[in-house]
Amino acid sequence: MSSLLVTGGTGALGRPTVARLRDADHQVRVLSRKPGPGRVVGDLTTGAGLSAAVDGADVVVHLATSQGRRDIAQTRNLLEAAAGVRHLVVMSIAGIDRIPLPYYRHKLEVERLVAESGVPYTIQRATQFHTLLDRIFSLKLPALFAPAVELQPIAVEEVAVRLTELVAAPVNGRAPDIGGPERRPVPELARVWRAVRGSRRPVVPVRVPGKVFRAFADGAAMVDGPAYGRITFADYLR
Repeated sequence: MSSLLVTGGTGALGRPTVARLRDADHQVRVLSRKPGPGRVVGDLTTGAGLSAAVDGADVVVHLATSQGRRDIAQTRNLLEAAAGVRHLVVMSIAGIDRIPLPYYRHKLEVERLVAESGVPYTIQRATQFHTLLDRIFSLKLPALFAPAVELQPIAVEEVAVRLTELVAAPVNGRAPDIGGPERRPVPELARVWRAVRGSRRPVVPVRVPGKVFRAFADGAAMVDGPAYGRITFADYLR
């Protein structure tokens, strides 16, 4: 059993991860800007309260993201506060070194900062979450616009299982990337979503010129080797 601090513990991945960690008998505190049961107050952006929040934690699980450039400053602040922890587990995204999205460049810089910090770390990359596709298809648009590329989505619950395994494992540096059980074109996934959700909107495959689309089309967002997850997108939707 370890004493853990989890950043981003109230998000889509954070909630099942915190539940898994507590089920594994770890003592878990969630970093939050607002007080509450099981929470400790601190602000990744300003750094306020971080040293006190990290104090006493053996392991820090860093799941928080601003989905933008602020991730870099937030990680710097966390690393400064976490200089004495035994293990820092960081969530990242498969393909960020091959797909030239601005957000992915920020995540790659986060990985570099962690690797050069001197803090013992494990970085876990995963493919896109089912929840992300669900949010995209739920946008109030006249059609389900679906990029004509293949993805390998994974359930957040299964990523949570993997993160719980890493907390109990030796420091790994860069853990093997993980992905979901199926590789399917996004238009097919959109049709699955439409059938389960009862939508009548047409599915419109989309092709976009440029390096980003080409990288996704070349499979940069998927992982090699056997799938880690078993929950399909249809399973998630049901």
